[in-house]
Order: sequence, then C-alpha cells, then structure tokens
Amino acid sequence: MNCPVCGRPLKSPKSIAKGIGPVCARKLENLKDNADDDQLKMELDANAENVLQGIQKA
Repeated sequence: MNCPVCGRPLKSPKSIAKGIGPVCARKLENLKDNADDDQLKMELDANAENVLQGIQKA
C-alpha cells in the first residue's frame, strides 16, 4: 500500500491503518485550518448567501 499523497510505500502498521504516511499526515494537519494567501475563502453571511473574501469589489 502506498501513501496517496506522495506515493511512497507505507511500512508501519500505524501508517497502513491510517492510509497515509506520517510526514504527509503532519503536513496535511498543518494545512487544515490555514488558507493560502492567494486562495479565495468562501463563507456564508447572515442571510446565508455566499460571500467571497479577499476580492475587492469593483
């Protein structure tokens, strides 16, 4: 079984059970709550309408 992120073979039983290698799991965990600066962020406003943040309105 290989890591779906990097493609390296999973060797430890723990990694095989998780389905991902420890380094890739750590990297994904660090990215979980941090959007890239150039990534758009979409949230719902009080009226449940989509609001794009990070884009200046014309």
